[in-house]
Amino acid sequence: MKYAPILTKFPHFLHGGDYNPDQWLKHPTVIDEDFRLMALSGCNTFSLGIFSWTSYEPEEGKFNFDWLDMIMDRLAKKGYNAILATPSGARPAWMALKYPDVRRMGRDGLRQPYNGRHNHCWTSPLYREKVNVINTRLAERYKNHAALKAWHVSNEYNGECFCDLCLKSWQGWLKNKYKTLDNLNECWWTYFWSHTYTAWEQIDPRDDCIDGLKVDWARFITWQCCDFMKHEIVPLKKLTPHVPVTTNMMGFFDRMDYWAVADVCDFIADDAYPTWYDTEDNTEMALLLSATHDMHRSMKGGKPFLVMESCPSATNWQSRLKRPGVHKREMLLAIAHGADGTMYFQYRKGRGACEKLHGAIIDHAGHEHTRVFKDVAEIGQIHTRLDDVIGTSIKPEAAVVYDWDVKHALDFSTGPTNEKKNYLDTFKKMYKPFWQSGISVDVIQSTCSFDNYKVLVLPMLFMLKKGVAERIGKFVSAGGTVIATYLTGMVDDYDRCLTGGWPGCGLRKVFGIWNEELDGLAPDDKQQVVAVKGNRLGLKGKFKAYDYCERIHQEGAKTIAVYGMDFYAGEPAATVNTFGKGEAYYIAARTEDAFLMELTSAVIRETRIEKILSETLPEGVTAQMRTDGKREFIFVFNFKTKGQTVDLGQAKFKDVFSGKTVKDELKLEANGSAVLERM
Repeated sequence: MKYAPILTKFPHFLHGGDYNPDQWLKHPTVIDEDFRLMALSGCNTFSLGIFSWTSYEPEEGKFNFDWLDMIMDRLAKKGYNAILATPSGARPAWMALKYPDVRRMGRDGLRQPYNGRHNHCWTSPLYREKVNVINTRLAERYKNHAALKAWHVSNEYNGECFCDLCLKSWQGWLKNKYKTLDNLNECWWTYFWSHTYTAWEQIDPRDDCIDGLKVDWARFITWQCCDFMKHEIVPLKKLTPHVPVTTNMMGFFDRMDYWAVADVCDFIADDAYPTWYDTEDNTEMALLLSATHDMHRSMKGGKPFLVMESCPSATNWQSRLKRPGVHKREMLLAIAHGADGTMYFQYRKGRGACEKLHGAIIDHAGHEHTRVFKDVAEIGQIHTRLDDVIGTSIKPEAAVVYDWDVKHALDFSTGPTNEKKNYLDTFKKMYKPFWQSGISVDVIQSTCSFDNYKVLVLPMLFMLKKGVAERIGKFVSAGGTVIATYLTGMVDDYDRCLTGGWPGCGLRKVFGIWNEELDGLAPDDKQQVVAVKGNRLGLKGKFKAYDYCERIHQEGAKTIAVYGMDFYAGEPAATVNTFGKGEAYYIAARTEDAFLMELTSAVIRETRIEKILSETLPEGVTAQMRTDGKREFIFVFNFKTKGQTVDLGQAKFKDVFSGKTVKDELKLEANGSAVLERM
């Protein structure tokens, strides 16, 4: 399958970044130099006006777009693309001072002063009116401009407000969801600590003792953000229906459910700032970045996404320089997982304020003779060799679930062992065996379709949303394989404990086990998971267990491993159950990676999931693929600071960059990467 380009009629990789010429209007020669350097850097796409509201409207009702006209015209003349932003992320000082209700109120009930950015109230009718005016002005002025190719709505939406307007909106949201207070009280179990509500106005989101309230507040914040975003988009879609709209996400950002935000976007864009700190091995950072990219590709059913922001060098909050080869590897990693564009913050460094030392394509030296500029120009050249990759994707046979509602339910629950929940880390550990084996996966939320997968992985699926357990059962019964971990199926949509034995909602039958209780281990506790002799996967050896050990009872499941210590030594620690035509694996303990690798590798063999490269990959090396159904492009990466050799087996490839035939083995330099086409 091949998808259309992200930007209509531009079948090339997007390359460029956030460009802030409004900071340089008193220095026109700098802007002239910017345009000279665009061609040398291989850049073709620029995000404009992200925080430019004051330059558009220095006084209320007095507008000036002359500088933007000039930049847009120059971009169009060069054939470059403009992704024009709406400026709502940072409102002018005059507005904040004249209209205090556009400023957010903190949990302490105090109105926040004018400062920073992203501190505006999403509910404020006045702020919404002002945003509508400026967005309408932009859309009217540039609706037919040749440079306008996409809208970048606001920037990195985030935050919360506790003003009266937001509290009223929150209570209205609850009323719409629960209909009656009796229903809400039952769903939240407010009988606890005399919290039964008798009026909607009594419900304060700052009350931390009702877990269901906290989960719903997180949902409300996402809803509020999406509602504001939809409000922003109305004039854009009305005046420029042909222009796609997006906003920049922030990976696995904690308090915003990006699956809901994705529904509002025409294509997915993300900001990625990995920390390549380790001097010898950056595997852990690489797999997290890979999983992030897989999620963004999955959000639109496999459609390519855009890396809207990354850094070509050191950011202002992490000063470690990218070592030779690292920038190329990072950009190719994004492409390998489905990106059709790699862009940067920022194009040119600003001279002052808090981002003056943040990395950029053009440094304060102001010319092209820097290592970073050359690295960026190299990516520009690489892009031209990869045009055939544009629009290609992958249809993985495995999926790993990451669900914000599940994370919030875990985070907001008092217990078990508050400091050890580590939902994201558990997700990474379950994702890693596939990544290390060179197997493409989708990263989905629990309400996504499970169709077309052979294997479904459920890390700590603590909350079972409506219908999820039934769909898991149908998936397994139809022949699918599920791997679930400890803390699965314990609460419902409202964060109420499920009764009748865990995992709940019928999953006891699917997994063939009953989870009676959980042992939260102290750091110095000793526990082992021991593979039982003759287990069906052929696992052998002893493995460390820590943090969580559930005491489970078999109800039809077969034992794969048992505990080796303490009063529950010999009891099952990992099981498999045949359910219908499929298999359901349950891992009752948090174990070292080696056990997960052994178990998952065996499941991969049993389910015959196809690896991208047939041979075993060295530690720290991964391979990913993109295809149009006919041509297969294989991306191979080394995340070690020493060279490694990859066994290619009997397959033959062409090196996309050199054109040479590659067979038998592939040599990768330290921090190296390669792009091959299967012959």
